[in-house]
Amino acid sequence: MKMLIDSQWVEASNGNWLEISNPCTGEIIDKVPEATLDDAKTTLEAAQRGKEEMGRLPAHERSAILFRLARAMESSKEELSELLAKENGKPIQQTREEVAAAIRIYQGFGEEAKRIMGRVIPTNAVPGQEKNFAMTIRQPLGVIAAIVPFNYPVELGAHKAAAALAAGNAVIVKPPSDCPLTILKIAALLEEAGLPRAAHQVITGPGELIGDFLAKSEGIQLITVTGSKEVGIKISQLAAQSLKKVHLELGGNDPTIICADADLENAADAIILGRLARGNGQICCAVKRIFVDTKVYDKFAKILAGKAKALKVGDQSEEDTDVGPLINESASKQVEGLINGAVEAGAKIRAGGHRNGCFIEPTVLTDVPPEVELFREETFGPVAPLVAFKDLDEAVNMANNSSYGLQAAIFTNDISRAFDTAYRLEAGGVIINWSSAVRLENLAFGGVKLSGHGRESIHDTLEDMTEQKSILIFDAITSFDT
Repeated sequence: MKMLIDSQWVEASNGNWLEISNPCTGEIIDKVPEATLDDAKTTLEAAQRGKEEMGRLPAHERSAILFRLARAMESSKEELSELLAKENGKPIQQTREEVAAAIRIYQGFGEEAKRIMGRVIPTNAVPGQEKNFAMTIRQPLGVIAAIVPFNYPVELGAHKAAAALAAGNAVIVKPPSDCPLTILKIAALLEEAGLPRAAHQVITGPGELIGDFLAKSEGIQLITVTGSKEVGIKISQLAAQSLKKVHLELGGNDPTIICADADLENAADAIILGRLARGNGQICCAVKRIFVDTKVYDKFAKILAGKAKALKVGDQSEEDTDVGPLINESASKQVEGLINGAVEAGAKIRAGGHRNGCFIEPTVLTDVPPEVELFREETFGPVAPLVAFKDLDEAVNMANNSSYGLQAAIFTNDISRAFDTAYRLEAGGVIINWSSAVRLENLAFGGVKLSGHGRESIHDTLEDMTEQKSILIFDAITSFDT
């Protein structure tokens, strides 16, 4: 499959290719160009022309294009879902959900493209300015660079590309190296939907080479990244050279607090979905640290371990698979090492704990020392570590004792306790009585501390991807003449 540069499907300038494989079987699915720095420069040059065309495109036409894409994706939904499962490793039922979410996102931004509003400012609030008239308008930034992660490439790619186009920008998408194919298929549908030339480009290749170039290039006005904190820090440093805007949604070490009065079955079901099954545990806002009241700790651990053992691990293309392979074997070996390190430090395995190729068994650990790396840093895999607490203050303090702050959750039947804890937790979002692995496209999503800054949603992202301009007209009003 070729990449999309200047509305042309092209190979890399040096003729090199990257093979894309199924993480379950190791089978080579396809190959994509291994883009060079020259290819990245060509892409950026084309984007400068694309932004001019997008800037002249009326809002109703931008909206219509996004709706045409959504309809095309709906018609190809099963094909896209199967390809995404094959290259990414998520079970097919989950990739169907991801494609459906992306369709809703394109539709939502199609609607919001026609609702980018300015304001009228009362200048008569300022002495001497009574006769003047002021307003603000919002205009496109120019060129947006979007770095898309491997775990939810279609959904998160939609959040970035749809927002950029709805706002009237040109966008350059750098898809994940392990699973770029479905994004390229969607790019073909977007081209057919009628975008101006070079308004939307997809360049494949080494993330560090292409990402670094986009971050430091002056022709980019905003770079939006979903990835690790290390990537976010580096992108920020490079972007600072040209003072471009940076939008970061980085990792999380998301805490969940389970109080003694909680519905333990419901809490266990939420953690099964929000940590062990959905995304194969590779979700930035997935449950990462689980704090359980000592009064129900053993009971909850038993319930959770039983549910974890019942999950089916296997081929992601099979309809009844709950947990598929991690994105690659390197990722699974890293998770295996973190599990072994925790066990060596005293943690006990209550379920799972083993690796087979790219697969990690859904793992439940108890008696986890809070200082082990598996608990301190983000673990990207199906592992649920449990730590006991004696009172809620202790739980909140442990939850906040992290350099991350993406999402958090609390389970309790006491509404006052739930709201009070939600205010106290240092996170961009708090979920009450369900897992932290929740994201609605119309709800602001993002973190604090090293989890990044900025918020993504159908409403919020459009503001970040537009520039506010003030227009002041002197002597336009006579109403205040005396």
